[in-house]
Amino acid sequence: MVSSNDPRVPSAGNWPADPQDGQSISKSRIWIDGCFDFAHHAGRFLVVERTPGISTTDLVGRMLLCTKNHFIKSLPRVLSGEEGPSNAQERKRLGEQMSQTIRDYATDESGLTAGCKVFSWTGSKLAMQDTGADESGICRLMVDGKGPRNGQRIVYVDGGFDLFSPGHIEFLRQVVKTEGLLRAKKERDNGSLWSSHPAYVVAGVHDDMVINHWKGVNYPIMNIFERGLCVLQCKYIDSVIFSAPFAPSLAYLSNLPFGNPDVIYHGPTSFIPLTYDPYVDAKRLGTYREIGDHDFQKVNAGEIVQRILKSRELYEARQAAKSEKAVAEEAVFEREAKQQDAIHLETEQTSAR
Repeated sequence: MVSSNDPRVPSAGNWPADPQDGQSISKSRIWIDGCFDFAHHAGRFLVVERTPGISTTDLVGRMLLCTKNHFIKSLPRVLSGEEGPSNAQERKRLGEQMSQTIRDYATDESGLTAGCKVFSWTGSKLAMQDTGADESGICRLMVDGKGPRNGQRIVYVDGGFDLFSPGHIEFLRQVVKTEGLLRAKKERDNGSLWSSHPAYVVAGVHDDMVINHWKGVNYPIMNIFERGLCVLQCKYIDSVIFSAPFAPSLAYLSNLPFGNPDVIYHGPTSFIPLTYDPYVDAKRLGTYREIGDHDFQKVNAGEIVQRILKSRELYEARQAAKSEKAVAEEAVFEREAKQQDAIHLETEQTSAR
């Protein structure tokens, strides 16, 4: 391996275990399977930091072990430092960090100016996870952002958005596409429609306990904070409401920050065994619409978990191999360090003579 005098490239034995752990890495270098390749790549290499707090290894572990310790009972209480593990000081620090992450994800595509408006809804347990409680609740602004523009229809969608996948993205894309076609038909002007969203899309994200009530086992695999970040980063979303009720009642819809939505969309769902229709009020209002079948409709959290479970043996073998490799690398580093110490000692003894 060719050495480098570039101060941004760690020396042998001091390489970071992961390219995204904060160690500055030269953009002209590339990281391959735990080692640096010192060949130049015309400045085309860029390290992109992982989503804070979301580890694919952690998610796979939750699937395999069926743990629930990632659940969040109340996101507002966690963000304020009132709820969570550890002591009060650590809870406050973590809450502030999570709040800042939400603000960062709510920016526009430039990452510099306001983007999504973010709200948190509070209501009774009955209203959050079941039907029969026609209450408006309280919708509090968490992060200010861009509101609807003149002429935009208010569109409401809701869901768990667990393991945010192509199924979710395609559904949201179809929603925006459908609204664009409706607007084109109304204005008879296709050329000027796609310079901006034809609709203002508001996404309600359900609480962890609400999803677990209906799906059971240890769903959702991602907690509401993690799922909310995934929804916030989607270009088809203009506003997010954390802890939205499972059944959008008339009182809830009428008291949303932007007023009663012009339309409520729902996609093809076969994963939740419902005992009632959560959209009965939207249907009574005549604002309920469905997005038909699409190529990714079967890509949901349940399908992804099943794929992981089927590949469990391969995963465990890979993890074992990675552990063995880590042990071997550590032994090499120790041997190199001892050799360097021996050389240094010999040099000192030679100088003393």
